[in-house]
Amino acid sequence: MAPRRIDMGRFVVLTDLVRIRQEWKQLRKKVVFTNGCFDIIHRGHVDYLEKAKALGDILIVGLNTDSSVRRLKGSQRPIVEEEDRAQVLAGLQSVDYVCLFAEDTPYEMIKALVPDVLVKGADWSVDNVVGKDVVESAGGSVQTIQFLPNRSTSRIIDKILGVAKP
Repeated sequence: MAPRRIDMGRFVVLTDLVRIRQEWKQLRKKVVFTNGCFDIIHRGHVDYLEKAKALGDILIVGLNTDSSVRRLKGSQRPIVEEEDRAQVLAGLQSVDYVCLFAEDTPYEMIKALVPDVLVKGADWSVDNVVGKDVVESAGGSVQTIQFLPNRSTSRIIDKILGVAKP
C-alpha cells in the first residue's frame, strides 16, 4: 500500500519529488539520499544528517512508514508516529525533503529518484546498501557515515525502561 498524499512544506509524496528531481538535474544540483526509521530523533540522527547533507546540494530523507517500522523493528515501534517523525525531520536545517515509503526498503524510491549520492550508516557494508546498483549504474556513488558512539533510539528506549547498560 502506498503512503497517502501529504504535502506539508518539505514533507512531500514521491510523485512530486520525482518532478522536482528533474528540475535539480537541469540545474546540476547534487542530490543526496538516505533513509531510515528516525524514531525518537536524537543527536546521532542530527549529526548523521548534517554529514549526509555535506556530500551534496539537496538532501532527501526516505522515511519508513509506521507499518514498515513495525515489520522491521517489532510491534512496539515506532514510538513516534510517521507524520510527527516526518515533520521533525523536515524541520532540521540539513534536510531538504522527507518522503514516506511503506516497503521494507527504499529501493523503488531510489529507482524513481536516482540520487547522485546514496548514504547509509557505516554499520552497513557498501556492497549491501539497497539501491547501490541503481545509483552506481547512473554514475553516482555510495557513501557510509560513522555514527556517533552511544547514540541510538534503542539506547534511549532502554534508558527509559531502566534497562540501559552503563
